[in-house]
Amino acid sequence: MIIALERATAPTPEIVALLDALNRALDVGYAPDQKHALSVDQLFQPNIRFFIARIDGAAIACGGIGLYDGYAELKRMYAKPEARGRGVAKSVLARLEAEAREAGLTLVRIETGNLQVEAMRFYEREGYVKCAAFGLYAAMPANAIATSVFYEKRLKS
Repeated sequence: MIIALERATAPTPEIVALLDALNRALDVGYAPDQKHALSVDQLFQPNIRFFIARIDGAAIACGGIGLYDGYAELKRMYAKPEARGRGVAKSVLARLEAEAREAGLTLVRIETGNLQVEAMRFYEREGYVKCAAFGLYAAMPANAIATSVFYEKRLKS
């Protein structure tokens, strides 16, 4: 199995379908003000690099990384259920971490929801540790981040 990663510079129907599936997965258990996902348009800004993963030409996962002052933030990581356990998410994450390194950033962070148990296990296996709210999240009202779990990882240069 070969996982092909490609940078996306504009939304495509495949990307929209992956993000719609992610949104459906995140619709359960969170109040509207507790959903902090970027819109499709926000993902395709100059400071964000977004990638799609394919197996045999089929779009099966995606993820982006926002490049900010002093850190990078993982955005909209998602793998279709049938792709899980096959190393796809690990491949996407490795590419996103490489993008952070290339931009001169060695700290990668992510906000996820407390109901995303599989995601939290994945990030912990990949060396991410829980941390305090950061960036814009740190300025949000307590209720807006009550279900948020924050992680970070220091990259080796």
